[in-house]
Formats: sequence, C-alpha cells, structure tokens
Amino acid sequence: MTGLLGQEIADYLAVRRSLGFQMARPEKLLPQLAAYLEQAGAATVTAEHALAWAVLPGGSQTWHAYRLAVARGFATWLATTDPAAEIPPAGLIPARPRRATPYLYTDEEVTALMAAAESLDRRYPLRTATYRTLVGLLAATGMRVGEAIGLDRGDADLDSEILTVRSGKNGKSRLVPLHATTAQAIRGYLRDRDRLCPAPGRSQALFISPPGSRLLACNVGATWRALAASAGLRPRSGSCRPRIHDMRHSFAVRTMLDAYESGKDGQAVLAVLSTYLGHVNPKATYWYLTASPELMAAAGRRLDAWLERP
Repeated sequence: MTGLLGQEIADYLAVRRSLGFQMARPEKLLPQLAAYLEQAGAATVTAEHALAWAVLPGGSQTWHAYRLAVARGFATWLATTDPAAEIPPAGLIPARPRRATPYLYTDEEVTALMAAAESLDRRYPLRTATYRTLVGLLAATGMRVGEAIGLDRGDADLDSEILTVRSGKNGKSRLVPLHATTAQAIRGYLRDRDRLCPAPGRSQALFISPPGSRLLACNVGATWRALAASAGLRPRSGSCRPRIHDMRHSFAVRTMLDAYESGKDGQAVLAVLSTYLGHVNPKATYWYLTASPELMAAAGRRLDAWLERP
C-alpha cells in the first residue's frame, strides 16, 4: 500500500489481525479514506474530514455509521504516534440498527428459485448448474452463503456425506452432515462441472464461475436478486424481502417445526440445531425462530397440551 498514510494503515491492519480481527472491510475502506484525505490536502485524520468521508453519498445511515467507526478505530491508533490526529467523537452518526424481517421460503419457492437458474445466460450452462446446486445446498443445510462459496472441493467428503467448513463466522470451523439426496446433488454438480470446465485454473473452489474462478459474494448477491425476480418472489413488506441469508432462517424454522410436529424435545433439538448452524450461543439461533408465526403457534399448542395434562 502506497500513498498518504499507507504504511500506518498497513501496520494498523496487521496489529488488529494479530488480535484475531478479520478486517476485510476496513482493508477496503481505509485506503479510500486516505485517498479522500490526500485529495482534501489533509496530512492526517481529523474529525471533520472523517465525518465528511463517512457520509459521502451512497448507502444507509447504518453504513455511514460503520464507515465512521472504521475511521475512528484507525484514528485512535494513529493518535498514539501522531499528535495532530483527531479521534472523531462517538455517536456522531447514530447507527439505529434494525433487523430485517426474515423472508421464510416455502418449499415451492425454493423449487422455483432452483428452476429460475435455467433463466440465466444460456451461453454458460455451468453458471446454471452452479446456482441451482448452491440454492439447493443453502436450503438443505442452512449454511451461510460465505461458508458455501468458501468451500474447497476437498472439503466435500461425499462418501461420508460431510462438508467441512474451515473458516466460518468468527473463524470457527465445523462439520456439516449432509442428507443423502444433498450429497447426490453435489456429486451430479461435480460431474457437470468437470465436463463443462475441465481445467478450472488453480482454483480449488467447490462452486466456480464459468471461467473457473471462485464465486464472489457481491456477484452471488446480484444473481440471487435476479433469481428471486425470475421466480416471481416479491417483498412481503417494506422490511421483508427475499434475501439470500433468509435461507438460513427458513432452515432453522423448518427444523424446529418438524421437531414439534414429531413430538421431539424442542430444547434438545434447539441445542443440536445451534451447533449445526455454527452459532456460538443458542440465543443467536433463537432469534431465527421468533419471526415465524407458525412456529410460535406450534410452541403454543405444545404448551397448551402440557398445561392440560392431569
């Protein structure tokens, strides 16, 4: 990294990573901040310039607050060696985070999304196969999309029907058992992949693009929106839109509904589900479940039955 503050940014990122922080977004944003300061003729970070950079057009208030937090973190580091650096006060931009209402996919909608992959550019049949299989995997396992596209081919032990997630959220790794039909679908995808792209360069990725490279999260998000539109999925409210992450919510809710309907111990299933999804704390799993009226009704029926026992 070169230019104004380049070495300081590199040192800051290295120290933060040594403490266990991933720093992927700050690595992209801080050079943009440095370029802004250079263009403004500022030799270091000031509160005024950091705020002006954070609220540049584009993005939500939450995004602006995040950008300012990134600038504030770096300014705090810089101020230890540069007396002229100013640390922006906390709370200049209230984040006001509001979680979206989960879009719980029905089985028919998942099928429609997989079928919609056929509507992608017909010049690239590998793209169709990749997204059809990716949609199915997310629906069948509740994996995070970043975990799915981060899989290497060697992470799929299809004989044992197990995937290995090596770099999940917070750097955690885990094993993800597969249903036999899911493992079979991945085998079919790999056969299509090898036929359509026999030499995928040096990429070890399980899911690849037509040129043979690993899928990028931004491109997957854009393609997902196209698939949702082609499948006829529409927002259910201003805060409930068909997001890719909601496949994970849907998996969690469906798992608990199945448990209640089959008379299983809900708390025991919740503990297993939390581990399967890679949550550090079951409270994170509980958030996935509270947005489902069907699940709340099922829990209510279980409670009523328990209260009516002699």
